[in-house]
Amino acid sequence: MAVNARTLYDKLWDRRCVSTDDEGVALIYIDRHIIHEVSSAQAFEGLRAAGRRPWRRESILATPDHNVPTTDRELGVDGITDRVSRQQVIALDNNCREFDLLEFSLTDYRQGIVHVISPEQGMTLPGTTVVCGDSHTATHGAFAALGVGIGTSEVEHVLATQCLRQQKARNMLVRVDGALRPGVTAKDVALYIIGQIGTAGGTGCTIEFAGEAIRSLSMEGRMTLCNMAIEAGARAGLVAYDATTEAYLKGRPYAPAGEDWQRATADWQSLHSDPDAGFDLEHIYAAADIRPQVSWGTSPEMVVPVDAAVPGPQDFDNPVKAEACESALSYMGLSPGQAITDIHIDRAFIGSCTNSRIEDIREVARIVEGKRIAPGVKQALVVPGSGLVKRQAEEEGLDSIILAAGFEWREPGCSMCLAMNADRLLPGEHCASTSNRNFQSRQGLGGRTHLVSPAMAAAAAISGHFVDVSQGEWV
Repeated sequence: MAVNARTLYDKLWDRRCVSTDDEGVALIYIDRHIIHEVSSAQAFEGLRAAGRRPWRRESILATPDHNVPTTDRELGVDGITDRVSRQQVIALDNNCREFDLLEFSLTDYRQGIVHVISPEQGMTLPGTTVVCGDSHTATHGAFAALGVGIGTSEVEHVLATQCLRQQKARNMLVRVDGALRPGVTAKDVALYIIGQIGTAGGTGCTIEFAGEAIRSLSMEGRMTLCNMAIEAGARAGLVAYDATTEAYLKGRPYAPAGEDWQRATADWQSLHSDPDAGFDLEHIYAAADIRPQVSWGTSPEMVVPVDAAVPGPQDFDNPVKAEACESALSYMGLSPGQAITDIHIDRAFIGSCTNSRIEDIREVARIVEGKRIAPGVKQALVVPGSGLVKRQAEEEGLDSIILAAGFEWREPGCSMCLAMNADRLLPGEHCASTSNRNFQSRQGLGGRTHLVSPAMAAAAAISGHFVDVSQGEWV
């Protein structure tokens, strides 16, 4: 290891570290601050109480996403039936108006999920720091940016000072060598890694994802992967800058243009780990070992390949994990040894900040074209991540294919990822979900969540149970 060799995380940290105190706590400058309706209201109240205003208004992008309905969008806030949800969205509108902040409001065609709209607008740029009062801000690391989720008090601090107090994390490398099998997606890679290292495996670390399999991913796939880094316990996830990053960003509304673009891309070329940089922890995997994944329990680490069986407490040497398995099976209504393909679903949800981009919608349309959802499936939702994703999908005719298959085509929002809006599971229902968490009651009180890729969720809705989309004969 060379003395001056640095990881990508080291480089990003050094770019924005303002100062470090004697205890190792640093002050980090923040380039982009994204806000939504759930975690910002108290922060704005704090500004008012202190007589402050946002330090740099142009760094801020706001949009409502968690509480918003995915139907009757023409009604605006009047379409929000829950009182608290409606108040939060109204408060965001009022705060953005009072402090003169850029907001993609509920009726703006650009509105969507925070972690979808910032990249697609070119507001998430390589070499920058991005924060949001949402844990899945790790998504933005796909652009060789440092994306960190923060709490409400930190939202206020960034609004007021444009800085954030942080302790530097350890460096972890997760390398996936070789080519992915057909039918295996970024979501499967993410779930596989979490299954290997556990939900605490990345604690105290920033994970850099590398290797041939990662470089082969589109920007949508890289965002999915970095989005899930938080589910491995990591503070952030990163992918190095390359031609794929550049091609995605070029021409975006808020990306540099002209001579600024030339200067920016020249600077971004250095945003990768040096060849001989050292990492505190390393995990190396073979892409060929990764199969389509399905979660069976109540934690993202409770996951197995689709062609496997549900484990039992006896399969775990660790007594704590054995007990967790027993509890999870009781909640999920599953039995040890039950084939994953024997798990029938009641609903399917395709959306969330993990899997709601145009690539995901295209894959769903490919899977369901010419087919119909199974009679026992009560509902199958496809929820685009933004108004622009929705518009593009409709221009490509994907919505017609999806609707013809019996799926519902909705308006942008977080939707059934979490039970903060009208889209939710009923007690005991099994859902094939492209979201990021399968905690108890995450998608509705008593709901049972199975984390899968968009292709797997769509195929489960068509079949009525989980199937292996990597096998041509699944239909």
